[in-house]
Amino acid sequence: MEYNFRDIEKKWQKQWVDHKTYQVKEDESKQKFYVLNMFPYPSGAGLHVGHPLGYIASDIYARYKRLQGFNVLNPMGYDAYGLPAEQYAIQTGQHPAITTVKNIERYREQLDKIGFSFDWSREIRTCDPEYYHWTQWAFIKMFNSYYCNDEQQARPIEELISAFETTGTEGMNVACSEELSFTADEWKAKSEKEQQEILMNYRIAYLGNTMVNWCPDLGTVLANDEVVDGVSERGGYPVIQKVMRQWCLRVSAYAQRLLDGLDTVEWTESLKETQRNWIGRSEGAEMQFKVKDSDIEFTIFTTRADTVFGVTFMVLAPESELVAQLTTPAQQAEVDAYLERTKKRTERERIADRSVSGVFSGSYAINPLTNEAIPVWISDYVLAGYGTGAIMAVPAHDSRDYAFAKHFGLEIRPLIEGCDISEESFDAKEGIMMNSPRPGTPEGGLVLNGLTVKEAIAKTKEYIKTTGLGRVKVNFRLRDAIFSRQRYWGEPFPVYYKDGMPCTIEEAYLPLELPEVAKFLPTETGEPPLGHATKWAWDTTHHCVVENEKIDHVTIFPLELNTMPGFAGSSAYYLRYMDPHNNQALVDPAIDRYWQSVDLYVGGTEHATGHLIYSRFWNKFLYDMGVSITEEPFQKLVNQGMIQGRSNFVYRIKNTNTFVSLNLKDQYDTTPIHVDVNIVSNDILDLEAFKAWRPEYETAEFILEDGKYICGWAVEKMSKSMFNVVNPDMIVEKYGADTLRMYEMFLGPVEQAKPWDTNGIDGVHRFIRKFWSLFYNRNGEYTVTDEPATKDELKSLHKLIKKVTGDIEQFSYNTSVSAFMICVNELSTLKCSKKEILEPLIITLAPFAPHVCEELWDTLGHTTSVCDAQWPAFNEEYLKEDVINYTISFNGKARFNMEFPADAASDAIQTAVLADKRSQKWTEGKTPKKVIVVPKKIVNVVI
Repeated sequence: MEYNFRDIEKKWQKQWVDHKTYQVKEDESKQKFYVLNMFPYPSGAGLHVGHPLGYIASDIYARYKRLQGFNVLNPMGYDAYGLPAEQYAIQTGQHPAITTVKNIERYREQLDKIGFSFDWSREIRTCDPEYYHWTQWAFIKMFNSYYCNDEQQARPIEELISAFETTGTEGMNVACSEELSFTADEWKAKSEKEQQEILMNYRIAYLGNTMVNWCPDLGTVLANDEVVDGVSERGGYPVIQKVMRQWCLRVSAYAQRLLDGLDTVEWTESLKETQRNWIGRSEGAEMQFKVKDSDIEFTIFTTRADTVFGVTFMVLAPESELVAQLTTPAQQAEVDAYLERTKKRTERERIADRSVSGVFSGSYAINPLTNEAIPVWISDYVLAGYGTGAIMAVPAHDSRDYAFAKHFGLEIRPLIEGCDISEESFDAKEGIMMNSPRPGTPEGGLVLNGLTVKEAIAKTKEYIKTTGLGRVKVNFRLRDAIFSRQRYWGEPFPVYYKDGMPCTIEEAYLPLELPEVAKFLPTETGEPPLGHATKWAWDTTHHCVVENEKIDHVTIFPLELNTMPGFAGSSAYYLRYMDPHNNQALVDPAIDRYWQSVDLYVGGTEHATGHLIYSRFWNKFLYDMGVSITEEPFQKLVNQGMIQGRSNFVYRIKNTNTFVSLNLKDQYDTTPIHVDVNIVSNDILDLEAFKAWRPEYETAEFILEDGKYICGWAVEKMSKSMFNVVNPDMIVEKYGADTLRMYEMFLGPVEQAKPWDTNGIDGVHRFIRKFWSLFYNRNGEYTVTDEPATKDELKSLHKLIKKVTGDIEQFSYNTSVSAFMICVNELSTLKCSKKEILEPLIITLAPFAPHVCEELWDTLGHTTSVCDAQWPAFNEEYLKEDVINYTISFNGKARFNMEFPADAASDAIQTAVLADKRSQKWTEGKTPKKVIVVPKKIVNVVI
């Protein structure tokens, strides 16, 4: 029988569907294992060969765990909301739902061809109302919760209201946007609207004024990763910084728990460190600085309170409310011009950019410890969202402060003994403090002379606290998440507005479905696209959506016009996979208790901060609500590397339509041109395909070498513009899905970036054919026998089982593929066709090449899927050597080899070596000084 991969793969893909091979149910008799991929956004371009890399890696592991007897959950779905579908709808007038479904169908077709063990009965789509019902539900829970710092837990907002009615804010330790102070009587005296405005200061989901990336041309807020070099990634439109009232999630309240949770998960240290830096915990002090000749005062946060004597200027973030208050008339024009420039730079760009810019406000602040008047500047190297948006600048001991002071000619004042002011002396942690107190320091003030830096920090903190100049505080860089977008294609907020204040729809009437609109653009008055909806009002009596014309602000109110961002649907999808068809709850508690958390999560490094932070936050909130069983959603995480494109080039002789082959191009004046890699094989150009590729090449002529046109090549990002995108469908059609799966793993370690190079794929395809030939001879005759295996055959098999078992656990799939090739070569040399060997070999290879293994498993007479076999255990006894081949050396030079029993003693080996006739030649009759035996390796005779 011939290896016809096309028929085999179609046959088994149908069999898996017909027999529901990959559908999984909760089974208390089996240990669970939950494998998850970061689910894809289905773009119109479909998959290229880089996309399946992580899916193949996780699928191998899922199949392996199933063979080990685990009950494996391996689901898949689609992150179906997003800006690309909406932009396409704007350009074509086609509803994004239509293009999204079309793209999903294309993705599904491609994924099925590759042979994944996904349980498609659990598929979810974030644009499905049955799914976003629970995103809306979670939002309502967050809106109706606050965060108690004492209990480190989200609590019902009703508890906070009760506390306000009893004691006001006295003794309150809760997460908030602004620290407020009022008594119970003052609370009770406020109107309902005033009370609701105060509660907004504490809700976990809240409306707040925040700095955003605003794209006027798209009419929407963009996330940081949607902005590149000051323009939108989608369309390249200008993006500015703007303060807007937005829905936010109080992620910052969970900062410490997010930090602590990293110690409980199996992630790489580099990934954990990325998250730690993003969370950015710092211990320090807050201090109040008064503005000279004014009643205004402002707060700064510093981790080095001891350096207050080295402060020579203050800096405000351009977005700070203090800018307007502190800018003097003489400086107004200059400040306004500077603010206009900074609007065009995102925070991410400002953090990365080390250039210096700023403007003087015209005002001075008073150093609370020295009474010195120090100038207040404005610069975009200070960020409004970190700390208080204002800093005290100590240029002698901070690199950015130093650069700023040097640029604008400001004073630089050293604080540490022996510290020379140079770029190498910044951020000093050791040494002895000097130059304090400063002139003008009040009698009895703080003195740090002679103290170490550590001692000075502790003393300054205590002084600030006891004198009331400030307080000791832990700060985090982590910001609250902006949670609203001015887009159409996203989850609607379950919110209506009563007297200008948001109210949530009752949970029983969810989901609130996305309405139809005439246009997907913002309205003429600047409202989001939902402003075009004519039926977008909430009837609180009948609990349904009604026409806008019925709004009376008594029982019928306007609904929220913003929609949720992309990460709303991807923050808890792993929980919904556990119980996707439950219309009573996000997940049934009993099912949640069984699956608990994700055991293996595979995805790209681009989600190292955003998605993983938000998802962990969301899970911790649901844990507080008693919904999620575990605090951390993803126990082990593997980041797959990017597959880069291998571009090909042709070389056109300038001003002609003639193309010269690679090794002859230096003889002519040529221009390199990217060519479609799909018409190139092993760097040899298909000349007729090239002529047909584009009209301008129809009359192309070629200067060949040895009758062939050899293309140049380079490794670049896989991109349509470079014509190096490889469609997996073409690989599957030409070589088969099993070849594609194994080749992607063979390219290199899963975690590393590597170039796609089809030049090596033939070798993997030949390997599978050679594996097939162990079962069928050249005439297509079945050759498997029941004869007992030989010692060499068992050794080859168990060496493989040991290697592959260890490799899969370490995700070293590339070395597994090499081990398979070695084993099949050895068995072919041994002419092995024994069922005792081939049956466990099939099982071992099945996670990598499931189609061919299913076919051969069936051929061996099995009536169940190879997926339900048992992973073979390796036997160390078969790996033991009976005979060891020793290299015999004289004075360190190898001269010949001898074989000895594996258990031979050193004395016996020495005697045999010296007695061997060949030794006589090299000893030349001399008595050896000593004989060194390195067990199982070498014997060295020293003359």
